[in-house]
Amino acid sequence: MQLLADDRARVQAAQAAAQARTQARFATMIVPVSDRYEMYALAFAGAAAMAVGGALAFFWQEIGLRLGFLVEAAAFGVTAVAFDWRPLKLTLVPKLMQQARARAMAHREFAAGILAAKDHGEGLLFFASLGERYVEIVASREVHARIGEAAWSRIVSEFSTRAKTDLPGAFVEAIQSCADLLATHFPRAA
Repeated sequence: MQLLADDRARVQAAQAAAQARTQARFATMIVPVSDRYEMYALAFAGAAAMAVGGALAFFWQEIGLRLGFLVEAAAFGVTAVAFDWRPLKLTLVPKLMQQARARAMAHREFAAGILAAKDHGEGLLFFASLGERYVEIVASREVHARIGEAAWSRIVSEFSTRAKTDLPGAFVEAIQSCADLLATHFPRAA
């Protein structure tokens, strides 16, 4: 899943409109993946190369060390390139690890973009990692205390349902829902 240029413009317009309605800092972050997961491609490529080497040693004992090493190295290279293709690589990474990496990135970006702001005000980050299919709303303590977990869970649930058929529309709707809550509890000063 990706957002095209027109879709990104729609999401950015919704973000700007949302920020204009509230004094709380409001950010949206959409990333293709939360980590490169390089270790997984290399680990699986190494395992595949070792399996090829083992099969050669077992079934073709006359191959010789040099040719066997070249075949094993070629197997490693081909599988490393194949496993580096993002859709295949994401199937190798356990779901719990994907969620942990996406969650860590969401909280790092919240800390860097909202908490570290010069005004030290209240804020919220709507984070989505498309590759991991992970969505989280991270809010400052005051925002979370006033609005509550149930509201965030409802927005994430509605986003997840709509994203299956209309990803850009799901982002716009989720941003507007967050903005409605923020504007109610943290209205823009006139």
